[in-house]
Amino acid sequence: MVTAPRTAPGERRLAAYLVARPDSPMPGVAELRGHLGALLPEYMIPSVWVPLDAFPLTASKKIDRNALPDASAALAGGAREHLAPRDPAEQAVAAIWSEVLGLERIGAQDDFFALGGHSLLATRVLARLRETFAVELPLRLLFEATTVARLSEAVSEAVEADVAALSDQEVAGLLAEEGLR
Repeated sequence: MVTAPRTAPGERRLAAYLVARPDSPMPGVAELRGHLGALLPEYMIPSVWVPLDAFPLTASKKIDRNALPDASAALAGGAREHLAPRDPAEQAVAAIWSEVLGLERIGAQDDFFALGGHSLLATRVLARLRETFAVELPLRLLFEATTVARLSEAVSEAVEADVAALSDQEVAGLLAEEGLR
């Protein structure tokens, strides 16, 4: 069962509630995301997965949506393994994601779309990256580099490429503007 709990004013994220078949183990989240990724667009794949022993039922044997556990703790990142950002670029990207996604704790291996990101939020992330790093990045980059670590690496490479493309005169002019020369 999938619901769309409100995570912030005007913002909803998909949450899936799972019950394994009696004769089968609970499938892993990566396996489920991979399977759905082959069938659905990214924005239709739940960002949080809540395993249950059984669905709560009403007296008429229908799923009692009001009795489902609150998915907000998992949406806020309580169920994720956390690897802290390791360098200034990862810290900056994680801070931007934290602001855009409304989550307090973002780790280096966290996936933008698994955290509830979608294409509209991706454009906000790119705008913030442009402000922070003074670099133009294509939207497809966030769909290819979906973790903080991979995106910060791509941003660092783009910044280095922009700096390498500057002529000696442009570098001298920038240094003079900053009073470094």
